[in-house]
Amino acid sequence: MATMTCSLFATPAAFAQDPGHRIAVVDVAYIFKNHQGIKDQVGSVEENLKAFDEELKVKRNELKSAAEKLKTFQVGSPEYIAQEEAVASMDSKLRLDMARKRKELADAEARIYYENYQRIAAGVKFLAQHYKINLVLRYNSEDMDIDKGESVIRGVMKNIVYHDEALDMTSGVMQYLDRTRTAGLPTNAK
Repeated sequence: MATMTCSLFATPAAFAQDPGHRIAVVDVAYIFKNHQGIKDQVGSVEENLKAFDEELKVKRNELKSAAEKLKTFQVGSPEYIAQEEAVASMDSKLRLDMARKRKELADAEARIYYENYQRIAAGVKFLAQHYKINLVLRYNSEDMDIDKGESVIRGVMKNIVYHDEALDMTSGVMQYLDRTRTAGLPTNAK
């Protein structure tokens, strides 16, 4: 693993002075929301979804037109039956295409989160070993917003109620991600 020297914590000297167990925290959700590389990857999937939604609009309009054309034929006539089968075929193909594409995009997004979580875990391990940290806890730095019920629930359910800011290695992990992404360094966190 390449050597990285950077100021990762507010006071890294605090770790060197304490001979006992050392603990740090990392805000994984913050990293996922704010790391530009991850945002770019997720943005690419979202753009793919938007493009697919545009394709769907065109196909839905075609289906709607085919269904409208059905009304021009007499019920039971050979033309009506043929058009009815065409509409049913278009509808079922559209539904199948939608399901496939949504699964493909969901899988792509899951892969992005999985791979980046592995990279984050590798960064945490690297920094923990470098600073001789025995335990790294995941926490959420998001402030509660009284106007948003979910925010309050998440805030109340936080596992870590207080921590010294000097224990937060989140920015260090983000630096690690930037450096390993551009340097092509291995990121296995085993």
